[in-house]
Amino acid sequence: MAVAEQTREQTVRAQAKWVHSSARKARLVTDLIRGRSVPEARTILAFSQRAVARDIDKVLRSAVANAESRPDLLWNGDDLVVVTAYADEGPTLKRWRARARGRVARIRKRTCHITLELAQSPAAVAAAAAAAEAKPRRQRAPKAAPAAAETETETVTETETDETTTPEPTAEAAAAPAEEQPRRRSRKKTESEDN
Repeated sequence: MAVAEQTREQTVRAQAKWVHSSARKARLVTDLIRGRSVPEARTILAFSQRAVARDIDKVLRSAVANAESRPDLLWNGDDLVVVTAYADEGPTLKRWRARARGRVARIRKRTCHITLELAQSPAAVAAAAAAAEAKPRRQRAPKAAPAAAETETETVTETETDETTTPEPTAEAAAAPAEEQPRRRSRKKTESEDN
């Protein structure tokens, strides 16, 4: 019996909480960008007439920044797709407004939580897999006999020491740079300068 491997798609998530818009209004915009590529989603949000589109654009930019800055992923922002986009209801602020005959009417100031998840597009995943297969793998060198290995290391160390040694400077060369440097003033003040 073969065991099926579960490959969970890697996603990057960003969320904005307590956005001052109703969840219903935000869902109208999140439905437009779900399943779209990031450049396409940015274009849709830029030309949207709805005010909540600015808040969703901020969340999208945050998710792209998360994907690009994570050291284990380092994805390119243009190769990403909006996999999940939804808006949940947040807490509602209750306010009151005066009405006729001493009555009051409730004002509901609704909030929402906007969540976006990004993943790599299938084309980008295929390109990364093709690049990994085309990359040549390192081959291990065959192990040499111990005696041959010792002689090789001895010759390497001899050549390295010959190259690293430099001739010692003569007394005239050592004295020349000292004359060229200007003398520094001492930092201690004398008694005459203090007065």
